Amino acid sequence: MKALYYDCFAGISGDMNLGAMVDLGVSIEHIKNELSKLGLDDEFEIKSSKGDKHGIFGTKVDVIDLSASHDHKHDHDHDHDHDHHHEHTHEHVHDHTGMRDYGEIKKIIEDSSLNERVKKFSIKIFDEIAHAEAHIHNRTVDTVHFHEVGAIDSIVDIVGAAICFDALNVERILASKVEVGSGFVKCDHGMMPVPAPATAEILKGVPICSKVEKNEMTTPTGAAILKAFVDEYTDDKAFTISEIGYGLGSRNLVIPNLLRVMIVEMDSAKKKTTVKQWIIESNIDDMSSELLVYAEERLFESGALDVYKTPIIMKKGRPAIKLSILVQEDHLEAVKKTLFKETTSIGLRMYAVEKQKLDRKFIKLNTRFGEVTLKKAYLEGECVNQKLEYEDCKRIALENKMSIKDVYEIIEAEMAKGKEKE
Repeated sequence: MKALYYDCFAGISGDMNLGAMVDLGVSIEHIKNELSKLGLDDEFEIKSSKGDKHGIFGTKVDVIDLSASHDHKHDHDHDHDHDHHHEHTHEHVHDHTGMRDYGEIKKIIEDSSLNERVKKFSIKIFDEIAHAEAHIHNRTVDTVHFHEVGAIDSIVDIVGAAICFDALNVERILASKVEVGSGFVKCDHGMMPVPAPATAEILKGVPICSKVEKNEMTTPTGAAILKAFVDEYTDDKAFTISEIGYGLGSRNLVIPNLLRVMIVEMDSAKKKTTVKQWIIESNIDDMSSELLVYAEERLFESGALDVYKTPIIMKKGRPAIKLSILVQEDHLEAVKKTLFKETTSIGLRMYAVEKQKLDRKFIKLNTRFGEVTLKKAYLEGECVNQKLEYEDCKRIALENKMSIKDVYEIIEAEMAKGKEKE
């Protein structure tokens, strides 16, 4: 089984992640071409260069903000002296006229021509930051202003990370314990402890360490990339390494200031297939269906993995809806709070469950309609199920003014012909 392993002995930031991915083999030209689909080419430029830390050579990726009042490189949150940091993401501070709020960023991504997986991956990372900021500043997710994460360099880091995950197409993502650093960082509101409030909030439930003194080693952007995609945190490197990439930071520290990522082969039989999650349930008999749909949307924004409704009959023959919510432990409190705020429920039941997942692989098919994603599920190395990506088929149906059923039939017929030729 092909997996991606993050070795975070020196923490992680958005630009170091991009550098590591390019060093691992993701084409910088592919990243640039995909980022151009955001329609923001006049705002930034990307440059990559080779360098070393303590004799270990890797790749440094810099995002140049073309909208800044003076032309200089943004070396990002992880790599500047502390007196240049900002409270929210500790990234390079510049003219705040270039900032965007959560709604603006989501619209840019959703309206772009990026494929659906990249859009989904990008928004997933931004969601992690949005929920952290909302919690810290006692605001709703919709009203969160991202400050530095709304700057163009951070948008490039995050969407760039999504592009790289899509390109690598691994079955599983793992990470080591995350180095966060220690000390204090100077920001707009004074001195803040390391890890910064947003970083600490995002890393709830993630194993961390603090061995590097007087330096901020992990930033909100880096933390959100890990939180959004890592399936398992382990320092047990029980795998075979295929490829290694190093993403360089700018500072020179007592340890090599770089992020190491590895493409590894794991024994599928030894892979953990169960994940502990929670089911929350509440019986509701006094809400309209429209309000329940609204509540469902808010629950997903709070971190719910799935929300479903079951018609039931309560005592005295009263019809009702049993609202069931699947959630991971790190979003449990946020989801419970949303349930009470957005529904008429005054009580809930909750119990732990174990979710078992088949290994999955996403394959890009070339069809008469263009590129379409096929999701395949494997049991002990054997493909037992496959399904065309709904969002791709929906887009094709709308673009070609045809029924989605016909789209499925045509592509599946093409797949069958291709198999016969084999």
